Amino acid sequence: MKKQTLIPRRHFLKCSAGGLAAMSAIPGILPASTAKSTTRPAPSDRVVVGLIGCGSLGRGHHLSSCMIPNPRIEVGALCDVDMNHLYDAARRCKDRTGKRVPTYKDFRQLVEQKDLDAVVIATPDHWHALNAIAAMENGLDVYCEKPLSLTIEEGKAMVAAARRYGTVFQTGSMQRSQPQFRRACELVRNNKIGKLHTVTTHIGKVPTGRPKDQWQAPQTPPAGLDWDFWLGPAPYADYTPNRCHYQFRWYWDYSGGKMTDWGAHHNDIAQWGLNMDHFGPIMVDSKGVYSDKGPYDAAIQFEVTYYYDTDVILICSSEPCGQESNGIKFIGEDGWIFVNRRKIEASDPDILKIELGPDDVRLYNTGDNPNSFVNHYKNWLDCIQTRQRCICDVEVGHRSCTVCHLGNISLRLGRRLKWNAGPMTFFKDQTATDTMMGRPMRPPWHL
Repeated sequence: MKKQTLIPRRHFLKCSAGGLAAMSAIPGILPASTAKSTTRPAPSDRVVVGLIGCGSLGRGHHLSSCMIPNPRIEVGALCDVDMNHLYDAARRCKDRTGKRVPTYKDFRQLVEQKDLDAVVIATPDHWHALNAIAAMENGLDVYCEKPLSLTIEEGKAMVAAARRYGTVFQTGSMQRSQPQFRRACELVRNNKIGKLHTVTTHIGKVPTGRPKDQWQAPQTPPAGLDWDFWLGPAPYADYTPNRCHYQFRWYWDYSGGKMTDWGAHHNDIAQWGLNMDHFGPIMVDSKGVYSDKGPYDAAIQFEVTYYYDTDVILICSSEPCGQESNGIKFIGEDGWIFVNRRKIEASDPDILKIELGPDDVRLYNTGDNPNSFVNHYKNWLDCIQTRQRCICDVEVGHRSCTVCHLGNISLRLGRRLKWNAGPMTFFKDQTATDTMMGRPMRPPWHL
């Protein structure tokens, strides 16, 4: 896209619904469905996307599998505080597209690049809110990996920013775009297993038995990694290899263990099946185990029970479900449905053959491609054109992530908590309110 068309296009994509109705009257800015058939959409139909976070998930999955091959996306910029990751991502772009893209260590510079329309955020969790809000303030649409936030307060701030700036925001809980999860939730929502009374989510344990899971002596960070910038708003800690990159997930300073890593996927589907996308549980109780033999300080084993005002309970566990180590089970008065990324099954196979009637609830459908990322990205790009909300809009991602945060808060405090799900506040619990809703950020970072 030529520079002189970029600012008008960004302004156009942020305009009102009335302005959108006039889309066909603006030369060079047409929905892809109306463009002439070509092997690749015209530049004015492509979304110029920057990638913030070029680690294994960012460059290996988003960049290489979802962004570069997508004819509707033009990779416009890359950012990472690890130059090894950043330069490898830039090389992949050059090798596969023939294009050299701008590279940055500081995400604040990337979001100010004038030709960008949107960003994909694949940084560690403790950076999500700062990355996303900076992008939204600069008029960019956002795809942000799950779990959406590090704290409940960060999630609230992200929702507020998205609504303030009219951002099209897709949370990376892509299971909503995988057909069998939608099918399971539609059957549950339409009472095809009778009145629902229990949901169980099985999300696995934090690994502790491998050599890399043990205590490690502080080391000098590898050349090319700006360790202080990687830590960012988190408390200072000396560098060790197992504190960085993938294993950050098991440290409280940067994430929330399995509760937020896989809980953000499966508890999100539970919320969908419970019709709780804009609400949540009213009470949470828990029991868990923490490691005393290694550095990880997220719960390594747990069972968290959530109570909803519909008399349904959700049990999120690190234990398997029968032979399946991972998945969601909906249990009703007349049967059950189990679903994970590999399969969907029911207590009676005929349940899965039920055809929905004209008056039955149909859920948001992003497509029937078995590859959930294809559907999820398509939905995001479609919504960038139409300005509609995505299947896993920021508020949906925030509500589902909050379920996970509540479980972790109960585990860390060691007690039952009552939750006002509407305003998202603790009920008569000053300790939880003052110490667990948010966390202080290391200067100079702040929301």
